[in-house]
Amino acid sequence: MRKITEIIVHCSATREGKEFTVADIDRWHRERGWKGCGYHYVITLDGRVQQGRPEQIAGAHCSGRNAESLGICYIGGCDLVGKSKDTRTEAQRKSMVTLIRQLMQTHGISIENVRCHNEFSTKACPSFSVQKLHKEILEA
Repeated sequence: MRKITEIIVHCSATREGKEFTVADIDRWHRERGWKGCGYHYVITLDGRVQQGRPEQIAGAHCSGRNAESLGICYIGGCDLVGKSKDTRTEAQRKSMVTLIRQLMQTHGISIENVRCHNEFSTKACPSFSVQKLHKEILEA
């Protein structure tokens, strides 16, 4: 097993209310020439957590940070016209917090090492701040 020190949260950058699955993301990433879904977990609109890459394999989700991180992606992140928006359903929020708390415990990751993609990129992904995410995790 590789050393995992960080969790990085993403959005699929798809429009609000449009359902996609890990299979869709896997196809999109293969079309880009990748070895499949770059995320370890995908959270669908109804809150289902789907397995992407196995945890023991480095992801392809955040340049320069993949070796020691896990990538979590929720479906959504854009409003109906394609602008950045936190579109998580209540089911997605709950599943995300539960999954992150489990991964933190399993891998001994502190809250400071739960990050958002927008901390490392000019992209708005995941369409909310790390402060908001930390608050949700701590209040659960």
